[in-house]
Amino acid sequence: MTLTTHQQLGRLTDALRRIIPVGQVVSTGPDYDTGRHIWNGAVSARPGVIVRCADPAEVRAAVLAAQEFGVPLTVRGGGHDWAGRALSDGGLTIDLSGLRRVSVDPAARVAEVTGGATAADLVAATQSFGLTAVTGTAGSVGMAGLTLGGGYGPLSGRFGLALDNLLSAEVVLADGSVVTADAEREPELFWALRGGGGNFGVVTSMRVRLHAVPTLLSGMVLYPWEQAGSVLAGLADVLDGSPDELTVQSGVLPGPDGKPVVFLSPTWSGDDAEAGERALARLDGLGTPLVSQVAPATVPAMLAAIDAQFPFGRHVEIRTRSVPSLTSGVRDLLSLAGATLTSPYSAVSVHSLHGAATRVPVTDTAFGNRDPHLMIEIIAQWEPDDTRAQEHRAWAGDLADALEPEALPGGYPNLLGPDEATQITHAYGPNTERLLTAKHRYDPYHIFHATPLPDPFRTR
Repeated sequence: MTLTTHQQLGRLTDALRRIIPVGQVVSTGPDYDTGRHIWNGAVSARPGVIVRCADPAEVRAAVLAAQEFGVPLTVRGGGHDWAGRALSDGGLTIDLSGLRRVSVDPAARVAEVTGGATAADLVAATQSFGLTAVTGTAGSVGMAGLTLGGGYGPLSGRFGLALDNLLSAEVVLADGSVVTADAEREPELFWALRGGGGNFGVVTSMRVRLHAVPTLLSGMVLYPWEQAGSVLAGLADVLDGSPDELTVQSGVLPGPDGKPVVFLSPTWSGDDAEAGERALARLDGLGTPLVSQVAPATVPAMLAAIDAQFPFGRHVEIRTRSVPSLTSGVRDLLSLAGATLTSPYSAVSVHSLHGAATRVPVTDTAFGNRDPHLMIEIIAQWEPDDTRAQEHRAWAGDLADALEPEALPGGYPNLLGPDEATQITHAYGPNTERLLTAKHRYDPYHIFHATPLPDPFRTR
């Protein structure tokens, strides 16, 4: 860090401490260490200063100060972005992790969620009202980041993606203005936020639609590796005809004895419990399960199970591809991935986009792919003291490369790394030009960097 940069950060820190309460602007100490603790332990970036914002006015002050002093700006919500874009070396990080309030209006079936609240915070607050929200699969993920980028999850077949359930957002823009974006106020910003990620401002609160789901059946079915081919082939048929109420996450992970297994994690969210039991029994019939534990469930318990499997602090590398279906070629590659697993913590997770999520016209939001498809999440994960990091990364990269001929253009923006230029170019489909126009309108100097956006020159 140069002397000039030290001077800039010093002046920036002094300026912020004059307007933000003592203890919320930190550059060393326990609060600083907590602020830079994110899910992927491989990320080592050290911000110059972390501002633990408590309200939109403090966010506004931090946004303007970063620009005034020429310091890079990042935003930390749940801290779950595997690429570590919540932090930058020598920059200013707006830490929203203390803003974790959720208020529920049960009559309107709406929750107001502040910018640092996680999926677990949201569903815990709604549970006592007999309501739930559309989330991803992990509870520790920040709801704002998940929602703005998409949000595949166990209820998406019935209620759409998380972004389809966003009703409004309070946003601090690059010029310091605080606006509300919804269908009537700042409609173009509202369009861009739903799929374009946190690239347009800092979302300090959101209103999201809630749902009553009186019957929820979920769990885990594990099949021995010897049955991988036949189980995946049978699953392809099941997915092809799945009703909205049935969403099946599937894939490959190490089993209890370290050997790979095929997993199916089905969720039935329909009102007819007997219909759900019949649908889930069909999955049991795909082979002879090692384990089959599917029963009445709650969303908080479902999210907690994933958090336990993928805790904060391990080192992580993620790749993603989206495919139209479980073709024989895709099934063969999933089988190869399982046979070549390099870490007992790595996994391949296949998320299904079907049902309600496919009936939203693709140009209604910035999300670029509304055709039925499977989003494949390739997760290489290992302990910090593991010396085989390059081997684990190579396993994920090799699988992503092998899937490319089977894959659709682009990929899921929430999981794309900054170097995946070709996938990024196509990630927003027919919405690319409009999205880049919105970026120029709301953030012309590119202050905000969240999920990756295409290079405007590359897309021409």
